[in-house]
Amino acid sequence: MYKKIFLVLVMFVFVVSCNEKKDKIVTISPWDKMQQIIDSAAEPTFPDKTFNILDFGAVPNGIESNTEAFKKAINECTNNGGGIVLIPSGKYLTGPIHLENNVNLHLEEGSEILFSTNPADYYPLVHTSYEGTELMNYSPLIYAYKKNNIAVTGKGILNGQASNEFWWPWCGKDSYGWKPGMGQQKDSLNLPVLMDMGENNTPLNERVFGENHFLRPSFFQPFECTNVMIEGVKIINAPFWVMHPIKCVNVIVDGVTVESHGPNNDGCDPEYSKNVIIKNCTFNTGDDCIAIKSGRNGDGRRVAIKSENIVVQNCKMIDGHGGVVMGSEISAGVKNVFVENCVMDSPNLDRAIRIKSNSKRGGLVENIFVRNIEVGQVKEAVLKINMFYGIYGVQEGGYIPEVRNIYLENITVKNGGKFGILANGYKELPIQNITLKNVKIEKVEKPYSLENVNNINFTDTYINGKLMTNIN
Repeated sequence: MYKKIFLVLVMFVFVVSCNEKKDKIVTISPWDKMQQIIDSAAEPTFPDKTFNILDFGAVPNGIESNTEAFKKAINECTNNGGGIVLIPSGKYLTGPIHLENNVNLHLEEGSEILFSTNPADYYPLVHTSYEGTELMNYSPLIYAYKKNNIAVTGKGILNGQASNEFWWPWCGKDSYGWKPGMGQQKDSLNLPVLMDMGENNTPLNERVFGENHFLRPSFFQPFECTNVMIEGVKIINAPFWVMHPIKCVNVIVDGVTVESHGPNNDGCDPEYSKNVIIKNCTFNTGDDCIAIKSGRNGDGRRVAIKSENIVVQNCKMIDGHGGVVMGSEISAGVKNVFVENCVMDSPNLDRAIRIKSNSKRGGLVENIFVRNIEVGQVKEAVLKINMFYGIYGVQEGGYIPEVRNIYLENITVKNGGKFGILANGYKELPIQNITLKNVKIEKVEKPYSLENVNNINFTDTYINGKLMTNIN
């Protein structure tokens, strides 16, 4: 029985037609599948033309606004077939930057883009998303809508300038600067209204927010784009989610450093996206380091695009709620996630691998493969699967989430916190097929806590020095 389960976990099955008009089953390993994904996501390329923003009136003093200079340089670049929009050393204050086709926004070492803290600068409102629900809201700080072949590269700094004075208080928590009498996202006419609109399939042109609704903009958001890359830059002090490719195909996130400890400061949130490579990055965040998403509740089911073929390689996770996370907005589902060769270590990192949903969100999460991970310290659990995730009040409905085929191999954990595995599923749809192979977890209070989980398979796995045996 266990051998059959193991084979299900470690092989993808494809059906192809033969000349004899019969179906033939072809199997490949998940890691071969991962390599196919990597090979299919080629880096965008750009003509050898440079458009220096200084030539378009930019002033690198950190005081005068350069919004128009960025806009002129980007338009000139795309109108001439594309190339590099160069940001030389210096500090450049600006409002939102909107990328166009075939533009590589390149930050030289020593450059820093300072984004305005005035919400009025983020008008006109654009088609965007907030916590898994689409709306018209403030422009993300760097935004691209239905563009192809775009990039943000270099060794400079992108500074959102968010703080307990600007943007962060809108979350409504006094620890981030909110005080009684101040507006915040949970006020009755703000986020609760948006969530109702998502549930009721309200047309997008009626989901108009912006001023006085206190919904913060994402930092870098390519929306319905193809062939996207962000490489090398450092991102600090984000208002909200840091990197948020939504409805994108072929995305590369390479060598980016995120240092942002504000509320909802997820490091990278691929949503409704396919073929996403996140590699060589460092995440030091106020929320999940990487959180793979696919829409909230009714809006996610309306869009109905899975996030799939997500690869995470050679990354470092420091502070955060989770190292690599699926959820909680995963109503359209997540499949084929590959994580390898990462280091996760901080007293402020809650979990290593995390899956979260509830019966209001639903969603199917399947085929999650993790190998060669070094965990120094986590607070709560090495692997946490919570199908009763609660936030914003009662989160119960008729969409029971499903999780199946989770595979961890070659994992070493020095200090695992409270649990090696903490998994809580539904009796109606238990969590299916968790395999740990060559996993060593030290210093946990309990090896596992399980509810409604079927088929946990241990091979050469030790928790607190004890060889683990399979659980039906």
